[in-house]
Amino acid sequence: MSSIRKRGTRWRAEVRKGGIAESRTFASKLEAQRWAIGLEAEIVSGKTGETPRKTFGELLERYGKEVSVTKRGAKWELARIGAIQAMPLAQTMIGELEGRHFAGWRDARLREVKGATVRREMTLLNHALNVAVKEWNWLTENPMAHIKRPADSKARDRRISADEIDRICLAAGYYRDQTPGTLTARVAAAFLFAIETAMRISEIIRLEWRYIDIEQRTAHVAVSKNGTSRDVALSREAIRLLEQLPKVSDQVFGLSSTSSTDTLFRKIKDRAGIQELHFHDTRHEAITRLAKKLDVLPLARMVGHRNIKELMTYYNATAAEIAERLD
Repeated sequence: MSSIRKRGTRWRAEVRKGGIAESRTFASKLEAQRWAIGLEAEIVSGKTGETPRKTFGELLERYGKEVSVTKRGAKWELARIGAIQAMPLAQTMIGELEGRHFAGWRDARLREVKGATVRREMTLLNHALNVAVKEWNWLTENPMAHIKRPADSKARDRRISADEIDRICLAAGYYRDQTPGTLTARVAAAFLFAIETAMRISEIIRLEWRYIDIEQRTAHVAVSKNGTSRDVALSREAIRLLEQLPKVSDQVFGLSSTSSTDTLFRKIKDRAGIQELHFHDTRHEAITRLAKKLDVLPLARMVGHRNIKELMTYYNATAAEIAERLD
């Protein structure tokens, strides 16, 4: 048998028949009735099989095993899924999920982490729910579809001064006339290389000597953040940095991982007495500098942006710098 009840502004349909118990919420009573009648007919005809009685945590577990593992960022996405599975939201049965559950979760998360983190988590959850609707038939609609996301945070516009560059090099033990033999010196060399090329830290760490063409002045990025490859033009300073490095392994800079390099850079930065500086700020600095030399299309090609609008996120020239170019 089925029952249709109004809950707030929505209608909840419940079907209990042939050992199957399922419920869904709908925007109108008619939609709820149609779903209940259709499900009862399927149960009678034996076409449904067993309706999943799963928690949202179980939905995320399946998504992690079938979808997340196929992504380049699988390690981080699986870690994020594991964290969400420990939250109360994960214990909710998928048939009972409503927008209010995700709105409550969002508001609670915003008291713990920044809006950018919540937006990334909401993107993950939204995609998992869409897969459950379109591919698994676990849900008839995405209960998160109309939940408002936190407002975008102010984009970083951190530039790096010549004095800060000198202090980073000094704190890391990097010198222009010496081979950077220590790990910290190579981190500083990677920092300088990033300012010249706008390459991301992950791209620099994966860069191998076989991808360097000194004669053509190019470095090949085999796998970028968006999953594509590209060739990066090298300035004379970038070539100088490469020729200064010792060839002790296949990796150009001999750095093991993004996390360890980031940790070393933070220690160097603290030793240099520099506040609020991230390695990724080199991308802002590099793109702003390169914009003085390259037109928009060559610049987008070099830094790997398919959407030219993305360049504005990293182009942080001051009004005074722009004014100098007007004369």
